[in-house]
Amino acid sequence: MTESVLAQAFVYLCAAVIFVPIAKRLGLGAVLGYLVAGVVIGPWVFGFVGDERHSVQHFSEFGVVMMLFVVGLELRPSLLWQMRRPIFGLGTAQVVACAAAIAGGAMLFGVDWKPAVAVGLTFAMSSTAIVLSTLAERGLLKTSGGQASFSVLLFQDISVIPILAVFPVLGIAAIGAAGEASRPAWQSALLSIGAVVGVFVIGRYLVRPLFHFLARARLRESFTAAALLIVIGIALLMQTAGLSPALGTFLAGVLLADSEYRHELETDIEPFKGLLLGLFFITVGAQLDFGLIANEPLNIAGLVVGVIALKLVILRVLGKLFGLDRPARWLLAFALAQVGEFAFVLLKLGVDERVFSDAFARPLVAVVAISMALTPPLFIALERWVLPRVTERGSERPQDEIKDADAPVIIAGYGRFGQIVGRILRAAGFKATILDLDPAIIDMLSNLGVKTYYGDASRLDLLHAAGCERAKLFVIAVDDPEETKKIAEHVRHNFPHLPVIARCRSRTQYWDLRQLGIKHVFRETFAASYETGIMALRMLGYRAFTAQRLAQRWREHEEALIEESLDAKYDDDATYWERARVAMAEAEKLMRQENPNVLADDAW
Repeated sequence: MTESVLAQAFVYLCAAVIFVPIAKRLGLGAVLGYLVAGVVIGPWVFGFVGDERHSVQHFSEFGVVMMLFVVGLELRPSLLWQMRRPIFGLGTAQVVACAAAIAGGAMLFGVDWKPAVAVGLTFAMSSTAIVLSTLAERGLLKTSGGQASFSVLLFQDISVIPILAVFPVLGIAAIGAAGEASRPAWQSALLSIGAVVGVFVIGRYLVRPLFHFLARARLRESFTAAALLIVIGIALLMQTAGLSPALGTFLAGVLLADSEYRHELETDIEPFKGLLLGLFFITVGAQLDFGLIANEPLNIAGLVVGVIALKLVILRVLGKLFGLDRPARWLLAFALAQVGEFAFVLLKLGVDERVFSDAFARPLVAVVAISMALTPPLFIALERWVLPRVTERGSERPQDEIKDADAPVIIAGYGRFGQIVGRILRAAGFKATILDLDPAIIDMLSNLGVKTYYGDASRLDLLHAAGCERAKLFVIAVDDPEETKKIAEHVRHNFPHLPVIARCRSRTQYWDLRQLGIKHVFRETFAASYETGIMALRMLGYRAFTAQRLAQRWREHEEALIEESLDAKYDDDATYWERARVAMAEAEKLMRQENPNVLADDAW
């Protein structure tokens, strides 16, 4: 370990640079990467940091203050109003039910009511950073369960205000019971009210004129300095009043959420917030007491399992009460069963406010970190074993029955891609049997008078019912590459006479479909990008005919190249990139040969 400030900074930054990208690649999230980095450099592994980590944590805690300011900026009143029912209904029920259940359980084990309430409120929180990134990565954020999870997380962010206010009150109660209060309660109350009013005045009446003045000066560094000034000034004001600095900056962020300078503030604060918050999580990881975990493995394991199981059951029940279908209920329960990163902040606040002791908080820090580490395995279990079963047995809409389908065209997937194909065919007088798995699309087409069948086009019985034996064309326009491949395999194997047109999203998918024997495969964005390229040439000075001819020459080369690459697509990376570089050079050479004087004649 070292006492040099530069050496400390070097160690912390090295740990972050090494472990955070690894954690992200493994799907564990940046927060867990920071925690692992702290564990590795902490006293229980390499011992690069020791007692001096507390001074670093004192500095890094300001990252939490900035995080709350940015969270407040994102809570626009219009968004809150739009999602008011799931946010204030399901969100309120989750926080209250989980906090009450956990606090009640703690009191059953002999914990005093004040720390029990604090722990209940702390453990009711879930990890916004981990859950939202995981839902987005797995394509679950836009599902009903994903939206319900987002609503609950949003309410948890809002509930930060009363929770941060409750902890000092619990601390005052504890200090008052011990006869150690530093000022009368009425003075504390007046200071608190005055500080909140001060934040309101600053956020509403002073900040906007200040930024308007700075905007006229057009100095970017002045904006950054002003943003930091606001955050630091409000934090100082709240600290002077004996309140949480994070509470003040959160309120200021909410007041500025509809400001025209909101995006500028977010951009200026984000780098400082991310770096300081990362340092905070590293110091938390360095403080994990592995000696305590080794001495009390059953107690800590019991707490982890108990908290996750309790939250999972409560969330599952709330999902049912609020009308979510079975897959959405399970997604909500598994996604939010862990304890979130904000618990580290609240546990530290609880110690600072003397709600509970440091010895009481240390095992709870380990419980929070372990529960967060279990989030990726929980999602894996959900997707592999839970969702397939509840989706098959649950309230999923039954497949539509198709009788006497005689349309010459069958279209699988009728989203933004398939609709264009279908509308062209319909305008030309061709009937189509449309298959889709999105109820919203089916309802929309029903309002337009277009008959659409709810069904999985990868099912062989549905393909027979849709009339593949008699059809003249099958169009695969679904969005999921794996689903596209499955449908293509069934159609090619069982109906080899049926011509197929397929949509693809990448070269890899193009090659997969071509190897299945599908001759007509179209990359979904190619046509629009191709037309955009022609327009770009025209706007740069080329005549319309020349731009069209050059683009067509490039297209012919591109299509020939991608066909030649069919057998070579599984080469090693070095070979692939070498082929790509050679292809680019060939394309440029062919374009110059097509019109060697074009720059002199046509370009400006």
